[in-house]
Amino acid sequence: MTDQLPATKPSRPYFSSGPCAKRPGYSLDNLQGALLGRSHRSKPGKARLKAAIDKTRALLGVPDDYRIGIVPASDTGAVEMAMWSLLGPKPVTVLAWESFGQGWVTDAVKQLKIEPTVMTADYGDIPDLSKVDQTHDIVFTWNGTTSGVRVPNGDWISAAREGLTICDATSAVFAQDLSWDKLDVVTYSWQKVMGGEAAHGMLILSPRAVERLESHTPAWPMPKIFRLTKGGKLIEGIFVGETINTPSMLCVEDYIDALDWAESLGGLSALKQRADDNLAALTKWVAKTDWVDFLCEDEATRSNTSVTLKIVDPAVTALDDDAQRAFTKKMDQLLDAEGAAYDINGYRDAPAGLRIWCGATVDAGDVEALTPWLDWAFSQALAEVA
Repeated sequence: MTDQLPATKPSRPYFSSGPCAKRPGYSLDNLQGALLGRSHRSKPGKARLKAAIDKTRALLGVPDDYRIGIVPASDTGAVEMAMWSLLGPKPVTVLAWESFGQGWVTDAVKQLKIEPTVMTADYGDIPDLSKVDQTHDIVFTWNGTTSGVRVPNGDWISAAREGLTICDATSAVFAQDLSWDKLDVVTYSWQKVMGGEAAHGMLILSPRAVERLESHTPAWPMPKIFRLTKGGKLIEGIFVGETINTPSMLCVEDYIDALDWAESLGGLSALKQRADDNLAALTKWVAKTDWVDFLCEDEATRSNTSVTLKIVDPAVTALDDDAQRAFTKKMDQLLDAEGAAYDINGYRDAPAGLRIWCGATVDAGDVEALTPWLDWAFSQALAEVA
């Protein structure tokens, strides 16, 4: 710990967990080709939307028989579109170990009223995945953005499952291996791992999900922006760029720019390596720092994107919850004022702590440069406690 300001700051102090850091070298000049002032339903408009879909498929290795659509309302809209459209025919299990997973529980219980089986765990932990009933439809987050906990892999999902798997992958996709053969619905938003702009979501459907859509009529009213079928058949246009509502063509171009950058690095493997390197930089620092530890203690389930830290210094842990939250908020404010890190206070529903985005658009050198500043901010905030 030190009272002296560190000599070097992160060159890009953007560690927010959403919207996340833009890619290295990003410039608005890269968006000069955006199709502005034109209809998204024009021939060139649909071509750019289809290009975003095709580049997504290539980069992520999405199977050829899976549909990929651009949908409104970010990842939340994509998840709810899937839940409202697909759930009902089978029993449902919803897994929740952080706030967004708990949000899907709320939707299932209070909005759809389907009485799901709910499996929960405290922040930092994960439910016993071996106990998930494979005859149920399963709704879960691959990576808990607010808890820093991810499923270790897809091995817990049966290849012979009877139900559908609906996976909120918004802070996992482009940074972790997704088991496509185990996933029937995958959703994410542009503003997470790839640092795109907000309000647009992606909905990826397996053939099993499409079969459910075409054979099941939901018992509840369906808003227009949730409707994926017409006359009992999938609206195929949604999955070739004919969006349900009006997208921002500037945001589309921004997303394509991020995909092109990723491809120039070497594709998905390079993105995963960058996130792993960022986590490794924090892990090295945590190992030698006595006042901090990971909220997720199990390395197998620790996120390499939304990394959550807890304060373990006795002087801080002795404080009540409100005081501990005030402590981490103070650290966040100090770092913001110095331009060393932005938006790293823990999520409001999570335990008091820090949350540092380590996705692929963040440079490992900036994570390394951040760590002395974390020590400095802790020292400054602790002096006020004393």
